[in-house]
This record gives sequence, C-alpha cells and structure tokens, in this order.
Amino acid sequence: MAIPQQIDPSSLADYLAVMSRAIFQAGVSWALIESKWPAYERLFAGFDPAIVAHFDDFDIDRIASDPGIVRTRKKVEATVENARTMLALDRERGGFVNYLHSFGTYDELSTDLKGRFKFLGELSAYYFLFRVKEPVPQFEVWEQTVPGEHPRMREMVALARGEPLPQPPPRGFSRKRRG
Repeated sequence: MAIPQQIDPSSLADYLAVMSRAIFQAGVSWALIESKWPAYERLFAGFDPAIVAHFDDFDIDRIASDPGIVRTRKKVEATVENARTMLALDRERGGFVNYLHSFGTYDELSTDLKGRFKFLGELSAYYFLFRVKEPVPQFEVWEQTVPGEHPRMREMVALARGEPLPQPPPRGFSRKRRG
C-alpha cells in the first residue's frame, strides 16, 4: 500500500483533496481508500472547491450511491461543506495559506481547523497539516497525546523523513500509558 507523501499544494484543490482523504480514511483501511481514490477524484471534480461548493442534494445522493467509493453520506456532505468553508477562508484571508499561517501555534491552528471543518479530528488535522508541509509537532511527542495505535501515521512520517519504515510492535504489545 502506498503511504501518502507530503505535497507542495499549488491550488485550493490540493488542500481539499488532502483534507478529504484524511476524512475518508478515518476509521477504514488506508489501502481501501487508496484503491478507490480515482473514483473520489472523479466524483468530486478533482476536489476543485469552486465546483464542489456548489454541489446540492442531488450531487450528494449521486456521490453517496456510487459503488466505486466507500459510501458514507455524512463524509460526502462534509466534503461539500468543507469546500464552502475553504473558499470562504480563502476570500476572507486573501488566500487559504494565509489562514493556515495566522495562528501562533500548532495547537491553536489544529483547534480552529477541528472547529471549522466537518469530520476533522485530531488525527485528521495532524495528517492534513503534515501532508501539506505545514509545521506540526514532532510525531513521537504528538503521538503520546492521542490514544490508540497509529501505524499508518508512523509510516507516513518515516517516509517523509527518508527513514526506514517502522516495524510493527510485537503482538500483544501496547503503547498505552498505564496510570
């Protein structure tokens, strides 16, 4: 399975695609979403926010019923709403990147992202910012603040750093802190 690489966004569509991928991957196999990604790109018009923001209930029904994707209507609706939010921020701030750079810390930006964008949680916010090359905390430190195991995230970070992919922990091993 291909671990998503970091990108240098050249358009709002790049930002919406990365954010949407983070959302669609949440709770399902990254490999599954990877295998269906061309259908997502087709159905969401290349993730062009100017087009996606104008999708209506008919478009949402059309996308949510397409057998080529994991059909999660709420995530489809979230993608449309997120396109609208992204366009508004782009207009208000004179560029979406200006919005991203208007916060003093990762925590402030992450909190704002999670409040503004639908279905964007802690993991998805880190994934989004990391993939579009925005400053994020050191992964090993950040990972300790998020419950659960995150092997795909670990692999994505190692790949971006040019490090060998981490080996999975031994069976039965847990990184969870014991209190």
